[in-house]
Amino acid sequence: MLVVASVFALIAAAIHVYIFVLESMRWTAPATMELFRIPNGEQAANTQGLAYNQGFYNLFLAVGAILGVILLGVGNVAVGATLVGYAAASMMLAGVVLLLKDSRMLRPALIQAGPALLALVFLIAGL
Repeated sequence: MLVVASVFALIAAAIHVYIFVLESMRWTAPATMELFRIPNGEQAANTQGLAYNQGFYNLFLAVGAILGVILLGVGNVAVGATLVGYAAASMMLAGVVLLLKDSRMLRPALIQAGPALLALVFLIAGL
């Protein structure tokens, strides 16, 4: 079960690295603006600092999940499971917050929260 949890944690981490790239590196790119429903370049420019910061939060969660998976892999189950659990729970809850804020964001919320939720379920089942 811990191997399956690790796979889902790595999928969730990859998604959050991608979100980091969008928010911290490509915020004002037309494709990113369309994805995040930003109506114009002025609004993108005005929110770029916030997005930049938020992107790093996503990166830090991804790094935590990856480090947790590595530690699980080398047999440090207590610390690895703690890191995977915390990162995955944070990712999953962020998806819930996104959905609660705007019910039109169901698809992005599921993309953000789904793999993290599965990582949590399999992590708990494997402990």
